[in-house]
Amino acid sequence: MASSYTQSYAPGNAVDGNANTYWESANSAFPQWLHLGSAIGVRRVVLTLPPATAWATRSQTVSVQGSIDGASFGQLLGSAAYTFDPSSGSTVTLSLPAGTTTCHLRLVFTGNTGWLAGQVSELWVFGA
Repeated sequence: MASSYTQSYAPGNAVDGNANTYWESANSAFPQWLHLGSAIGVRRVVLTLPPATAWATRSQTVSVQGSIDGASFGQLLGSAAYTFDPSSGSTVTLSLPAGTTTCHLRLVFTGNTGWLAGQVSELWVFGA
């Protein structure tokens, strides 16, 4: 689930196992969010963008929220800029505090230096 998506860049692309497909939110409409629902202990979230060198290095500003009921979300990791560099695989890791448990995980995007939207090619969630 996501706040929005554009063209064929739907939220399911972020978890389809194909690094060359991706989710992209509506342009010029920050904040945007990508929401996954599952009951897990979470230690880190790994995000990637397409590895193609056609994508320039960019920073995306992301925060992580969690919820037990899927309706009321609290902050798990504050907003920070993360750099996606094609020369190193366009991958970033968001480390959550030890003992973090949530049923619903939401990534909130509030900026992107390379495009006017939030973007994620692949998303992995790792437990404690």
